[in-house]
This record gives sequence, structure tokens and C-alpha cells, in this order.
Amino acid sequence: MSLDLIIFDCDGVLIDSEPIAARAHAEALAACGCAIGEEALLQRFCGVSDAEMLATIAREWGRALPSSYAAAVAARIARDYRSLLKPIPGVRAALAGLAWPLCVASSSAPAQIRLGLECAGLLDRFAANLFSAAMVARGKPAPDLFLYAAARMGAAPGRCVVVEDSTAGVAAARAAGMTALGFCGGSHCRAGHGARLLGSGAALVLDDMRDLPAAIGGLA
Repeated sequence: MSLDLIIFDCDGVLIDSEPIAARAHAEALAACGCAIGEEALLQRFCGVSDAEMLATIAREWGRALPSSYAAAVAARIARDYRSLLKPIPGVRAALAGLAWPLCVASSSAPAQIRLGLECAGLLDRFAANLFSAAMVARGKPAPDLFLYAAARMGAAPGRCVVVEDSTAGVAAARAAGMTALGFCGGSHCRAGHGARLLGSGAALVLDDMRDLPAAIGGLA
């Protein structure tokens, strides 16, 4: 295939942030009377926007979360990003080895995407090419975000490759008519995660980001 664009998910693909965010939500939800642990949140809602996750939890638990919830969790995540966040091992070298246009399309809020990339020292590689589920009507696994990112970047969907760590993200890429590459090298990935990504439609799965340039080169 001829490539126009490589689209990266952010959390768990560029930055090792999924456990940080899950821990912040688990503690905040517990304070609201919703005892959902970090591991359960990672297994069930990885790749899903906060808005959709929280709407599901509020519906299932039969209670509305306080209006202060989002701001409190965002502040906790921002604090922990500044002190704990690391880039995915090998990601800087992988990005340096890619000769195609790049962008980020993430379920996180725009400010959280930018802060995470800044804390990990990766923001300059993507410039203003950051797209959030907050910009579209439906989050992953719907294709809206990836189609929006491709349109903004002037890329044909059939000539886009998406790098994703979640089954929801892989499904969204496939629904958009894009090639999905699964990544299972984040610290939140458990045994069998690669098989789940393949089952969702990933063309192949990597567990070491340093292998990405060769994998994409094989598709171009």
C-alpha cells in the first residue's frame, strides 16, 4: 500500500499513561461510592473516552457523579504526569525512523494529550497535529475520530496506518477503512492482549516500539 499518514493513539502507545489515569479514576470513583478497581477499569474501558466510560458507570451504578469529578481527576492526572509519566520505551527512536506524516488521535481530552506528550518529551514531534475524541460526535470504537484526523491531515483513509493498544481503537481503525497495527508493550498490557488485538482486526501486533519502522516499511 502507499501510505499518506501514520496515526498514533497516545495513551499506552506513545506514553505509558494508562495505569496513571486508571489509578486516578479508581480512587475518585471509590470516593463517590463506585468501587471499581484500577485493573477493572483498564480491562473494560481502555481506549474509551472518559465521557463514555463515566456515563456507563453512572448508569450501571445508578448514581450521578459530582460536577467536580472531571476537574478533580484531571488535576490528579496532571500532577502524576509531571512526576511519574514516562514515554513508551523505544518510542523516540521509532518516531525518528518514520518518514511519513504523523498525527495523534486519542480518546483523551485535548489538554491531557498535550500535557502527556510534553511531559514525555514528544510534543515537538507532532506539533499541532493532535486530535481528540472531544472533537467528534462518537468516540472509539466508532470510526469518527480517525476519519476526522485523516481529513484534517489531507489523507485518504485507505492509505492510513493506525497504531493502537486497545481493542476499541483497532475496531475504530478498521471501521474507518484503515490498516491497524496493535501494540502491546505498555505496562498495562496483560497476557493475551496481543491476541485480543489481532482478534479485533489488527494486521499485526508489536510488543517493542523499536520494531515499528520496519513493520510500517513492510506495508509501504
